[in-house]
Amino acid sequence: MKNIKSITHVILTGGVGSRLWPLSRKSQPKQYLNLFGGKSLFEMTVDRNRNIADKVMVVGNIDNCHLSRQVLEKTNTAYIDIIESTPRNTAAAIAFAAFASDPDDILIVTPSDHIIDEMEEYETAIGGAIEKASQGFIVTFGIVPTKPETGYGYIERKGDDVISFREKPNQVSARDFIAKGNFLWNSGMFCFKAGVLLEELKAFHPEVYETSKTAWENNKNGNLDLDLSLQIPSISIDYAVMERSKKIKVVSSKFSWSDLGSFESVYDYLVSIGHPVDENGNMVIGTTNYTAFIGMKDTIFVCTDTANLILKKEFSQDVKSLFNELERKNSELLD
Repeated sequence: MKNIKSITHVILTGGVGSRLWPLSRKSQPKQYLNLFGGKSLFEMTVDRNRNIADKVMVVGNIDNCHLSRQVLEKTNTAYIDIIESTPRNTAAAIAFAAFASDPDDILIVTPSDHIIDEMEEYETAIGGAIEKASQGFIVTFGIVPTKPETGYGYIERKGDDVISFREKPNQVSARDFIAKGNFLWNSGMFCFKAGVLLEELKAFHPEVYETSKTAWENNKNGNLDLDLSLQIPSISIDYAVMERSKKIKVVSSKFSWSDLGSFESVYDYLVSIGHPVDENGNMVIGTTNYTAFIGMKDTIFVCTDTANLILKKEFSQDVKSLFNELERKNSELLD
């Protein structure tokens, strides 16, 4: 691991957590909710990489940068702040982080809203990824699956070589992936040298590269100009680089991981840390008021000051449709 100049933990904080409405709102996205032993997912993300990286960089947006700042000041964490004026997806967000770094700096890019346990396994995976990144590879973290999950993308691999990336599958395909044994969940975490990522982005999606570069060169104290940002195509890093580059490697990771992307995954996690459920598997989130379920099983009651949600656990992915419907109506309940 010689020749490693610096390791930067890049935290992506742009998501709104639409599948966790009404807990998650535009003014308080899921990564900032203090639901997890008095800490938020964002704070837990900062903590778990504290001993791995030399620097912390946060790529957020104009609506949530103050929430990141509160956590980082509370934990006395020095950081580099990159503030997007409008969401442009992960290709641009990661490009900004790379432009803000020296070419030989190794970046560990993580979302801010994931739950990760088994830190020894996590640190082993990070170490393996840094080793590969120092050799010029772009590394993605694939999680060894524990069930045929339809809410995650998958990575098909042979050894540490990526054969293909697969979108979220239906139940039949998910079972098929698990049966084949060479598929991993796509965690959305990456590790690479800043210069290598930018070279590949320039080769495979020059428009994202050039427009992101222009926006970054005109930043003011990390704040990105709105008009220049609107010129950037809104494309994921998977589509722009990962699915095209020949420099991709995958680290097969055995740490416990969830993106908490649905109330089903929140339910499973809360059960694992002792959150109460009744004898029929029903759960209350957000209130200590007495709540009784009659004739219901595996139902989640979510209580907030301005909206309540009652759903069967297995229909958790449908919350996104409700969010989209409220968005079409320009509802204040999303704020």
